[in-house]
Amino acid sequence: MISTIQKWGSFVRFSHTVFALPFALAAMLVAARDNRGWPGWRVFGLILAAMVCARTCAMAFNRIVDRKFDALNPRTKNRHLPAGQISLASAISLCVLSAAGFIAASWFLNRPCFYLSPVALVAVCFYSLTKRFTDYTHVFLGIALALAPVGAWLAVRGTEITGGEILQVSVLSAAVILWLVGFDIIYALQDYEFDKAHGLRSLVVAWGPQNALAAAFLAHMIMCGLLMLFGLLCHFGIAYFIGWFLIVGCLVMEHWIARRRSLNWINLAFFRLNALVGVIFLVVVAAEVIFQGGFKLR
Repeated sequence: MISTIQKWGSFVRFSHTVFALPFALAAMLVAARDNRGWPGWRVFGLILAAMVCARTCAMAFNRIVDRKFDALNPRTKNRHLPAGQISLASAISLCVLSAAGFIAASWFLNRPCFYLSPVALVAVCFYSLTKRFTDYTHVFLGIALALAPVGAWLAVRGTEITGGEILQVSVLSAAVILWLVGFDIIYALQDYEFDKAHGLRSLVVAWGPQNALAAAFLAHMIMCGLLMLFGLLCHFGIAYFIGWFLIVGCLVMEHWIARRRSLNWINLAFFRLNALVGVIFLVVVAAEVIFQGGFKLR
């Protein structure tokens, strides 16, 4: 059983949930702050279930539609579908069941979440097709990831969301988009030659590695500016801005690794440092919400 769980977890890269989840949970905490308390374990559990189901659906869809390219790419030829470790029918079943789980979780949250759930599913799955027709595939992935804090905020506030809150979550979502654009460009460096040879598109292929890296760095610097603006809009204090400096340090180190080290270091820059960015953000937002007395567990 453990082996089966590990196989399916590896198939959908379950560990990469750490990228979107901290921003969703941080958005949930800030949204709940105005209600003077924890949104409740039921809402928290449903947000968590929706996040996991949406991401599992998107990743399964990605593996399904890219299976032929994965089989040709030396870096990905040993993935589960090309290697025959998981059948196509099983992958499709997982994709459909995850989509159903996401819609069900949205139904139990509130009406806005339920009505928008099909739109969210289309957005998170559509990214997998974009590399076939646009160089800006990273932006579409960023939009998919940015739906996480929006969905969590709506899960807590529903139709009671205010104009000020819309501004806050919009700034946070824009920061997430730029964060994703930056680190996905770095990740795409690994497949530059393969994508170029097989007609797959990205900013790395369109602009070349060096120019794309410059664009990634610019995206991350603008993201840092937006995170600072988010902190100001939320009236956060010193704890948040200490975390902000740590996030800037992580991103600078990521770009140093991407420029100075071999491609073997890309996974370090991609996974560990970006996972750390998300964890730092969640921790400092939670600290601010608690220290300001706007959060009570109930």
